[in-house]
Amino acid sequence: MAARCPARRRCTQGRGVAVNPSIIVTGADLAQQALDLLTGYDIVYAGKTPTEEDMVALCGAHNPVAIIVRYGKVGAAVMDAAPALKVISKHGSGTDTIDKVAAKARGIEVVAAVGANAAAVAEQALALLLACAKSVVQLDARMHAGHWDKATHKSLELGGRTVGLVGLGAIGLRFAKMADALGMRVIGFDPFAKNLPDYVQSVCLETIWREADAVSLHCPLTDENRGMLNATTLAQCKRGVIVVNTARGGLIDEAALLAAVRSGQVMAAGLDSFAVEPMTAGHPFQGEKHFILSPHIGGVTSDAYVNMGVGAAQNLLAVLARVPGAAMAAA
Repeated sequence: MAARCPARRRCTQGRGVAVNPSIIVTGADLAQQALDLLTGYDIVYAGKTPTEEDMVALCGAHNPVAIIVRYGKVGAAVMDAAPALKVISKHGSGTDTIDKVAAKARGIEVVAAVGANAAAVAEQALALLLACAKSVVQLDARMHAGHWDKATHKSLELGGRTVGLVGLGAIGLRFAKMADALGMRVIGFDPFAKNLPDYVQSVCLETIWREADAVSLHCPLTDENRGMLNATTLAQCKRGVIVVNTARGGLIDEAALLAAVRSGQVMAAGLDSFAVEPMTAGHPFQGEKHFILSPHIGGVTSDAYVNMGVGAAQNLLAVLARVPGAAMAAA
């Protein structure tokens, strides 16, 4: 079946047939700065919500040498439909939507624009933390309804409190710097982190659960950490802890989090990612007053859009430059 969102192409000549190697983008656009780097390649847009069937059809029609992943998943069936495929480049840092085992088995490199959206996501995490601690959303709604709750409301002061970070990569460390500037004690867990700044104390996960007044997730999703924040670990946390997640929804057992918020074990949750995306009507979090929700837009800023596009383009070009014959379009 053809893609539901008609693919748009550039650098084509003669009866719609591409004369240059193709690159498929699983999205509807790409920053002009990134396109400028990809001159000589035929760019095919898969649309904002490409299914596996859509991608298989596009790969069969265009046989791309590279795929830039913005939305959706890329699995073995897509790879098998593109025998010329040499590299899958993530438009961002998280590669959990790409079947890396299948890619490795087929000799296809997977690369990511690590750090390209670090500032954007870290700022979103801070915004969610502040919104939870200061009841920003609830007070705004009350004010618009004509109420003045100064005599009855008390917010949480973050200075002097402890924030526990799970994941100390580019995003986690950016967030840590901002939390330190607020006067917070910063503790973090990341088995791969080295040369941490002196304001970040490396600890085990059990210490984070036990000591943190707020927990913020900044790690990739793996089979090992799926559901890491669950009924057991939430019960180990301080009563009234704040939970922030701008990483991947699968890191949290959503039913357990809902129960913990309703019981008061978790004071509030600020979430930008969810187990199933997009969130559909009727999700249990909807309408819950102690949940601050955003539609996985932490990395969606005008600056990050350019940085991620350029990073994705540079990464795939670097791979193609190492593959004999694959870089001829850039010559």
